[in-house]
Amino acid sequence: MRKDLISIADFSREDICRFFSLAAVLKKQRRDGVRHPLLEGKVMAMIFEKPSLRTRVTFETGMFDLGGTAIYLSPSDIGLGKRESVKDTAENLERWVHLIMARTFSHRAVEELADSCSIPVINALTDLLHPCQVLADLLTVIEHFDLDPADPDFGGIDFAFISDGNNVANSWINAAGVLGFSFTISCPEGYDPDPGIWAEAEKRGAALASVRDPRAAAAGKRVIYTDTWASMGQEAEAEKRRRVFMPYQVNGELLALADPGVKVLHCQPAHRGWEITSEVMDGPHSIILDEAENRLHIQKAIMVELAKAAGVA
Repeated sequence: MRKDLISIADFSREDICRFFSLAAVLKKQRRDGVRHPLLEGKVMAMIFEKPSLRTRVTFETGMFDLGGTAIYLSPSDIGLGKRESVKDTAENLERWVHLIMARTFSHRAVEELADSCSIPVINALTDLLHPCQVLADLLTVIEHFDLDPADPDFGGIDFAFISDGNNVANSWINAAGVLGFSFTISCPEGYDPDPGIWAEAEKRGAALASVRDPRAAAAGKRVIYTDTWASMGQEAEAEKRRRVFMPYQVNGELLALADPGVKVLHCQPAHRGWEITSEVMDGPHSIILDEAENRLHIQKAIMVELAKAAGVA
């Protein structure tokens, strides 16, 4: 087990399954009212260059559940790479805290944090990757398809990602490479996922497909995923992207082409009436709120396993 979660691709299948297994245990214990102070007395620094409801609340609540404390650091508090180097920031933080979580624009900034200190660094989103989100997504699929979290077989589940080839899509492709499942992405030309990440996942045996027609992508699929068409930092492109992506909206008509028991995922925040309709988001196929809840449970498992790997728990 590595000490840092920067990319899903850095981990083995066995490591990822350890996250799933522990998350399932911690989720049950929380619901049963069983305390699990596995990080009692530990402190995590949370570096935020981008705001987030789900990321902040789930990591902060997770540390509380585990008996630890989380400290929120806003851009004005830290100025990562501006007020001082990323290296200096990391070396100072490791003298005070036991873990670092970072939600940044630059992917390289998170890599530098990890390279510059001996404590765990968790990628809570960069412009390139969003590993915690995709692990929460997969935990949700495991639950709804009654798979074994210790050794989930995704072989009978075809996934369609109908949206922008963004950081979430890139992490899904990483996961397909590690866990070996079928993954289809449908996005407009010019909005494809990272080609290097795609090539590496194919080398590892991922069954990847890219199709322009969202109807073809949705046909017969058991899981359909969508995401915002304009991520943070792309606000100026929002109206242009809305026009380009509108044929890729996940709506009732598209869902009718999928498997009758299809499950719909969206990492949120959602723009209702754009990438997804309220009919679908609030409908019987949606497992979006379960997915949001599972950010808490998978991230707790990640924090515990990385802390053990780094010798701080």
